[in-house]
Amino acid sequence: MWEKTFQAIDEQYEHMVETRRYLHQYPEISFHEEKTAQFVCDTYERLGIPYKSEIGGNGVIARLEGGRPGKTVALRADFDALPIHEQNDVVYKSKNEGAMHACGHDGHTAALLGLAKALAPYQKEIPGTVVFLHQHAEEYAPGGAKPILESGELDDVDAVFGTHLWVNTPTGVIHTSKGAFMAGADRFEITIQGKGGHGAQPHQTKDAIVIASQLVDSLQQIVSRRIDPLKTAVLSIGTFESGHAFNIIADSAKLTGTVRTFDADVQQIIMSEMEKIIKGTCLSHGAEYDFNYDKGYPPVFNHKEEAEMILNRSHEADPSLKTEEVDPVMAGEDFSYYLLEKPGAFYFTGAQLPDHYYPHHHPKFDFDEKALPHAAKTLWQAYRSYQEHHQED
Repeated sequence: MWEKTFQAIDEQYEHMVETRRYLHQYPEISFHEEKTAQFVCDTYERLGIPYKSEIGGNGVIARLEGGRPGKTVALRADFDALPIHEQNDVVYKSKNEGAMHACGHDGHTAALLGLAKALAPYQKEIPGTVVFLHQHAEEYAPGGAKPILESGELDDVDAVFGTHLWVNTPTGVIHTSKGAFMAGADRFEITIQGKGGHGAQPHQTKDAIVIASQLVDSLQQIVSRRIDPLKTAVLSIGTFESGHAFNIIADSAKLTGTVRTFDADVQQIIMSEMEKIIKGTCLSHGAEYDFNYDKGYPPVFNHKEEAEMILNRSHEADPSLKTEEVDPVMAGEDFSYYLLEKPGAFYFTGAQLPDHYYPHHHPKFDFDEKALPHAAKTLWQAYRSYQEHHQED
């Protein structure tokens, strides 16, 4: 049965590409994916696979109950886009102004829907229950994973697997790790309130730009001088907003940024040191401040046994695939919430376009569509590996 289903996935390649390109043309940003969710529901309606919609928001969960006993395993794909204006000149360019699938979620959805279509004719031969988990709002905290879990719709799930098409990895290569794989992702906002004035009379002002500039420099020293060098952390300033005219000293400034960590103790040290530096800097200039720190997604920690299934058996889905255990990356993912509740693993499916490399979240981002069946087949292989490992239970 397994060989037939893997062949059936390959036969869905053109359908996956067509689906991906349709979704790419009509992206919807996080928490606004109503039409995308309806597209997913319509697909399962045509396939005759039972589904539920509006799970935790715009999430969709479909279930294919196999005809043989086995475990219940969820396979996850996210489907939200980013608030980016696309700059690619392709026939499937986004038609929704200011929205773009600049991270590959259109491909994740196409791969999972293609897998569902390939498996439907073999329902009676499948062991266990396949849960097709289509998640909304991965890109923007608080995300879609947590409310989906809170809905109770995954309470009976025994394990969960997910993949991300990854343009930093060559097509045909699968990357993951046993343990820490992706960082926790927090965000912060700092507002400085000084005293503005004439550009020719700086002594009568409390220059918010000077104060904020000192903060940009000082905050960088937290990681280099306050964190154990054997620990991993990132603190990055993403935006600096201030000023209205060339000859006016600004009275206010706003900084926003992100902190990435794997260790809760390191996260706490960074939060505490930021507060001290901001307070001290503003006090020395006689300025006021407001500091908001939002804890985002927890780190993605793969379960060892399930990660080994990805590393050791993905080639059974397609002999051309190679697997490599890699160091963790500092990007974040709310798949972490699933792994706090269920055994499972998350991995990268290589999708690099050699002649068109732009990173994730770039307005010219694109990926190699040949990776779509790789994603579908490795998810199905993970399902197979888990079923066979637990068939004696």
